[in-house]
Amino acid sequence: MDVVLAPDIYVNASVALGSPPEHVVRRALGGPSKPKASGWVMERVESMLRAIPEFKDEAVAQQMASIRSLVDVVSTEEFFIEDWNKALVALAKAAGVGRVLTDHPDLLASEAVGGVEFVSSDNWLGEQATPPPPPAA
Repeated sequence: MDVVLAPDIYVNASVALGSPPEHVVRRALGGPSKPKASGWVMERVESMLRAIPEFKDEAVAQQMASIRSLVDVVSTEEFFIEDWNKALVALAKAAGVGRVLTDHPDLLASEAVGGVEFVSSDNWLGEQATPPPPPAA
């Protein structure tokens, strides 16, 4: 896996079946290796799911257990709730990847921070569907 997923991707996938984030999560979590996440990401996902009235406490707990079982949580330094850029850049670096998948407009507007690129789920899915170029002759 050459990317990490931002909290909004997990949340959007949890509430919108058939959406680009849901397709991204299926592909990421269904791969041969577990994607990396951080405690900060897991805390944000849980907080965001709890803020959705349709998600009952039991459903949140079950969804979080499912997500945790499918990712490897890596250690990063502690970040405040609002430190999305810093926390996601630290996660990407800890995971050894150069890209974060997100549909958060503020993150996408920054494009790259500290050598880490922010990519939308639509763009990433398009990349995955595009065959590689033929070998040079």
